[in-house]
Amino acid sequence: MAPVDPKEVETLQSYLNSYAEQAQVYSRQLGVIEDGIREGVGAIETLQAIQNSEDNEVLMVIGGGASMKFRVMNPDSVLMTIGAGVVAEMGNTAAADYLKERITEMEASSKNLAEVLTRIDAQMNDISKRLEQIYAQVQAEQQSEHAPPTSQG
Repeated sequence: MAPVDPKEVETLQSYLNSYAEQAQVYSRQLGVIEDGIREGVGAIETLQAIQNSEDNEVLMVIGGGASMKFRVMNPDSVLMTIGAGVVAEMGNTAAADYLKERITEMEASSKNLAEVLTRIDAQMNDISKRLEQIYAQVQAEQQSEHAPPTSQG
């Protein structure tokens, strides 16, 4: 059996740490995207509820566990942030459609990130297995060095 190369162990450990950091970054991005999807779905449900409401009354959470009822003055006028601080006025249905498109884009990004995380996880598992093999080899070598001599009789 070839002796253990300390540089290989160091390199593998470095790769493992790097992959772990990447996985954390991608996991956080995935969480942000999932929050965006939930927010978009909630906004669509609210837009639809307002559109279907006869009195245009909505319950709005104002924070601290408190909510208030509001009457929407113009339920077909939605101010939508479309990026880079730009806000566009849209009709209720157009705003819901716009949100659905954004959700579709976020779901595609989420799927891509999940695939990247799966590949990173597989790489980390491969590296961990190799490190376990190396540690087992080192342990076996140390045990054979410290084993009492056998008596020949």
